[in-house]
Amino acid sequence: MEKAWNRELDYLKSIIKKTGLQETTKWGIPVFTYNGKNVVGIAGFKSFFSLWFYNGSFLEDKKQVLINASEGQTKALRQWRFHSIEEIDEEGITSYVEEAIENEKQGKRLIPQKKKQLPIPTQLAAIFENDHLFAERFAALSPAKQTEYLEHIDAAKQEKTKLSRIEKMRPLVLEGKGLHDKYKK
Repeated sequence: MEKAWNRELDYLKSIIKKTGLQETTKWGIPVFTYNGKNVVGIAGFKSFFSLWFYNGSFLEDKKQVLINASEGQTKALRQWRFHSIEEIDEEGITSYVEEAIENEKQGKRLIPQKKKQLPIPTQLAAIFENDHLFAERFAALSPAKQTEYLEHIDAAKQEKTKLSRIEKMRPLVLEGKGLHDKYKK
């Protein structure tokens, strides 16, 4: 959390605490929960500070202030950004937080859609034809791990980048590891 926004973040905390939510720390930021479920978090960045509504896609957003900070990546999370303490609207924030609490009480959840299985890229299929061990170990990975690798290859635009990614993933696949396993606990 950026230190530059301490005063502003303290002000946001004081507003949220009035709603009865429980404060905890997750991912290094203050997160406010209802019955153990994440409702809203606060964070400071270089050029702004913000509120994060974990199921913000269900909020009415009457003030038109919420954004999806990672379009295409996040589904339910919505962010309300501020650039100065003067922008903080206590009444508006309280209204949004209370609506988020009510949504939590009602159990509103965005059900993640299952990803469709991606086809094996032609470059990978060609390598599998000559490297049966690699193909077998890839097939033995969980569908989620396979999808991580396939998306990683598919995201590359150039042929040489796709081939480079395949070569870098080979040792991980042979060990039975997923692309992002080193980040998971």
